[in-house]
Amino acid sequence: MADNIDDESLEEAATTQSENPPNKIIPTGHIDTINTTQETENMEVHHHSHSHGKKNWKSYIWEFLMLFLAVFCGFLAEYQLENTIEKHREKELIVSLIDDLKNDTTALNNQLTSLKRHKNILDSLIILLSSPNIKEKGADIYYCGRQLGRFNYFKYTDRTVQQLKNAGGYRLIKKTKVSDSIIKYYSSLEALIDVQHLAMKRVDEYMINSRPIFNPLVLESMVDDETNIISRPGGNPSLLSYDRSPIFYIISVIHNLKSGTRGIKLASINCCKEASELIRFLKNEYHID
Repeated sequence: MADNIDDESLEEAATTQSENPPNKIIPTGHIDTINTTQETENMEVHHHSHSHGKKNWKSYIWEFLMLFLAVFCGFLAEYQLENTIEKHREKELIVSLIDDLKNDTTALNNQLTSLKRHKNILDSLIILLSSPNIKEKGADIYYCGRQLGRFNYFKYTDRTVQQLKNAGGYRLIKKTKVSDSIIKYYSSLEALIDVQHLAMKRVDEYMINSRPIFNPLVLESMVDDETNIISRPGGNPSLLSYDRSPIFYIISVIHNLKSGTRGIKLASINCCKEASELIRFLKNEYHID
């Protein structure tokens, strides 16, 4: 019986040892997997502990300052770019304005030449119509009378000034002295235009009141249809009337027209001078050759 007990004890011990071996070997790959998993869990715990931490007031102030500086620097860059573009645009307009002023001076000089010729016609016509030998001066009276209606009016170049007006007045001109000088010049031109309008009314008055005196068929024969040149009529064409009342009325209209042309002459001289001075001033201010 003792033998049986010993045998049973030995079997249980053997079974227990086989189920729980003292030196069980774990595969290396399995160990690495376990370690990697543990490290990953540790990193996630470490990460979450930082991400959920509260920011202090210094961090918020620093972030606000960085954002403000970024926006402010962007604003400064955009402002500088716009300022550069406007300066370039301003100089372009000044160059264009100088070209307009040159055109104006040429037109004003032509106007002065035309006024001189026109004055001679007016003087001659007054002398001819008031002459006691008026009936012998038919060709000269018709020629001067037909030429008088051709009055050349000055028109200034408004290309650049219209651009300035469309851009909001003289906003693009940053220099006050420059804008004041430009405004002064164009105010002088407007005064000249007003004087010209008065002269135009006098010419219209002359054209209407000279109809009872001049034969329209003679006037028509004097103009070349292709060249539009007025030629002196042949012979000694007669006037429709030699009545002194309408003739002296015409002389009065011509006298008023002479006064108007004197005003145009003075205004043209003044504008031509101002245009030349403004060209020099603008070239000096903007360093333009």
